[in-house]
This record gives sequence, structure tokens and C-alpha cells, in this order.
Amino acid sequence: MGITKRKVLWSIPVLLWLSFTYWYTDCKGPLTEEEIDRGLEQLKTQGWDLGAASKVEQFLREDSGRQFIMVNSIDLNEAPPSMPGYDDGGRAEQYLDYYMEHMYTQLLKRASHPVFVGNVVGQALDVEGIEGVDEWNTVGLIRYRSRRSFLAVLTHPDMRKRHQYKIAAMTKTIAYPVEPTINLGDPRLLLAMLMGLAASILDILMFGRRR
Repeated sequence: MGITKRKVLWSIPVLLWLSFTYWYTDCKGPLTEEEIDRGLEQLKTQGWDLGAASKVEQFLREDSGRQFIMVNSIDLNEAPPSMPGYDDGGRAEQYLDYYMEHMYTQLLKRASHPVFVGNVVGQALDVEGIEGVDEWNTVGLIRYRSRRSFLAVLTHPDMRKRHQYKIAAMTKTIAYPVEPTINLGDPRLLLAMLMGLAASILDILMFGRRR
């Protein structure tokens, strides 16, 4: 009886971890040509800037099938233009909140999420070969399950409209994708450690003193 209960004790966290990992990991491999062409056609129909779309196309066609993190550096506009819904003039933070309200929903549906968000507390301390990037307000790291998930977020019907509020909120920004080589904060690793620890403690409490 004890052995059966012990198997159940360890099987539950293993099954939960496997289920989470399957959801959190894109197992379909790199984007297919058909997926890319369909996504690019949607971007064109939605009126995205062709210059930006060409960079997106290259990014999609070089897909490795792996997760990536989008690094965002933002310099907020102290006097942003008026946008629909803010006739009296909105603040940059309000515009970003409106944009992220949409983004959070779309990201979480696709196992994507913010990794880190913080306020800049000083000028750039090391700048070489580029001008005008000494001042930033906010930095955010967004984890995407894959470029497939990124494309799904980007081609959402409401994305183009919401993105205009992000642009209005900023004086300048830079966003570029990074594929992690070392990521000790990966939820799959942390969840495995926490579940393993919890199961070990329960195992000791329930079966440790039994012969």
C-alpha cells in the first residue's frame, strides 16, 4: 500500500510538470513557408510598415523553432500626441498601459510573458559606435514561446491599432530578439525544482520513518 501511495505522490508532480512543459514549449519546429507567407500577407493587409515587415520576414524565415526574448528599451514621450479615447491628452504611461492590456492577454494565451520590467536609474554607461541612446526610461524583456507565437500575436486584428498607442507613447525605442543560451530563470527548471522539493518533503513526512 505504501509503495502505491509513494508512486502516486511522485507521479502527480511529474505529470503536472510534463503537462506544463508541453504547453510552454513549441514542439512544432520552425515555421513553414506556408505559415510565413500567410502571416506576411496578413501584415500587408493590416497596413504594417513595409520596411518593418521586411525585417520581420527575415526573422521568421531564419526561425530555429526555439523560444526567444524580445529586449525592449523605451524612452517615454513627455508630451505625447492626443490619441482616440484620450481627447484631453493622455500620458505616455496611459498609452503603454492600453497597449499592454491587449498584449498581456495575447501573450499569456501563447505561453509568452514578461520576464523582467524595470525603470532606468541612470544614463547609459558604455556607448560605442552609436549616438542618441544615452537616455532611456524603461526596459522590458518579453519571453515568446517561439516565432510562431510571435507571429500570432503580431497578426492579431487589434494589434495594429494598439501598436499606434505604443508608438505615440515613446520618443524612441529599440527592440531586438535574443535566443537564450543560459537561462537559470526558465519556469520549466524552476517548476521542476519546486515540485521535486515539495514531493521530497512529503515523501519524508509520509514514508521516511516507515521500515
